[in-house]
Order: sequence, then structure tokens, then C-alpha cells
Amino acid sequence: MSRLDRSRKARLRRETLCELVFRPLAHVVVLALAPLRVPPPAVVLAWTAVGIGGAVELARGHLVVAALLVQLKTVLDNADGQLARLTRRVTVFGRYLDAECDLLVNSALFSALGWFTQRPVTAAVGFAALTFVLSINFNVERLARGVRASTDPSVLGRVYSVLYGWQDRAVERFVDRRTRDGDAGRYHDTFTVSVLANLGMSTQLAVFGVFLALGRPLDYVWLLVAEVVVVVMLFARRETLMRSNREVVLEHR
Repeated sequence: MSRLDRSRKARLRRETLCELVFRPLAHVVVLALAPLRVPPPAVVLAWTAVGIGGAVELARGHLVVAALLVQLKTVLDNADGQLARLTRRVTVFGRYLDAECDLLVNSALFSALGWFTQRPVTAAVGFAALTFVLSINFNVERLARGVRASTDPSVLGRVYSVLYGWQDRAVERFVDRRTRDGDAGRYHDTFTVSVLANLGMSTQLAVFGVFLALGRPLDYVWLLVAEVVVVVMLFARRETLMRSNREVVLEHR
């Protein structure tokens, strides 16, 4: 197994753009940092600064610079986890720091978008839609692997619980209700998990960067709204599949 393979996150389905572009680029960074014993949280703080720098440039109207900084943030965001896994320094602290800094950068980017476009409500809708899609992306994959939500008494763990924990528990309760008849395997169908995997953070920020470079950043908000509709349709499809499976089971009893 190559060092790149060892540094990959264990997931049921891959985020294609991330695997083809951002993980290989991040691996170059990892190979440079690993011999220097750079701690992964330091990389998290670095990409947080880069992401906030991108937000500042967006607010100033320097859209191409902002787009480039957002892509650099994505490379470094992938690098911190890959560095931690390759050097066997994966920690709960790093996981919570990563998640909370992601939210910080996203909120800064959409605040900057609202400032630059003078459309704060539209930007807020975009931020809410992105947060929703990413939450579903994370939780569906987590539950498909059979991993339950957990709590942590640390400071960052408590912050995570406030920011994300309620989302994790809400999705978990919903899925538990839908699979109480023991159909969890059918509920977590491959198609749904695959589609959602490709709506991950790396892909989102890559597309956002394209819209920034084209000078049409608000169009990304409408794409996010469309993604919310897609997520709802995926869950409706799941309900249809589950209903059909139950009817077949009843017919054979």
C-alpha cells in the first residue's frame, strides 16, 4: 500500500474530484511536512488563515485572488487529515478543530459574499444550504458505516456539540425511525451514499471558486438551493424503495 493510500480517509464512497485533484496535491504537501514533524493542528490553523484571507479578498472584490485562496485552503484542508493518518497522529482534538474551523471559514466566506454583493439575505440562504448539504453528506456516510454519534467532555468537544451535535442527533433519530423494522442495509443504498459523497467540501469549494473566477458568485447560492432539492429527492427515493421492500416482504409472509 502506498503512502497516499495509507493517508486516505476510510469512506464507503469516494468524492471523485477530491480523489483525482485535491488529495494528490495535498499528498505533496504531506510529504514535505511529515519529515519536519509538523503537527496536523498547525496545518488546520494555516488553512483557516488562508480561508479567512480568501474571504477578505472576496469582500474587497478581488474575486480571482479569492478563488485561488479558496482552492489553496482546500488543498491544505485535505493535507491536515492525510498528514495525521500517515504519521499516526489522528486525535479527537484534531477532528473537532477541523470541523469547527471549516464552519468558521464557511461563515467568513458567505459573510464576505453578502458584503461584496450587498445581498446578505441571499448569502445567508447559501450558507444555510451549504451547511445542510454538508451535514447530510457527513451523517449519511457515518450512519451507513454504522457509526453512532458520540459526545466529548473537552472544550472543543462541547463546542462541536453546540454547532454540529444537534444536527448529527437529528439525522440519526430520523434514520432510526425509518429503519426501526431492521432495514438499515437497504435504507443506506449505494446510489444515495455515492451522490452525497460527491457533494463534499472539496467539491463545493472548487465549484465556488469557479463561480468566483467567472465573476458570478451569487449563482453558486442558487446551485446550493438546487442541491438541497436533490437531497430531498434522494430521501424521497429512499422512502419509495423502503415502501416497496416492505410490500414485498408482506406479500411473502
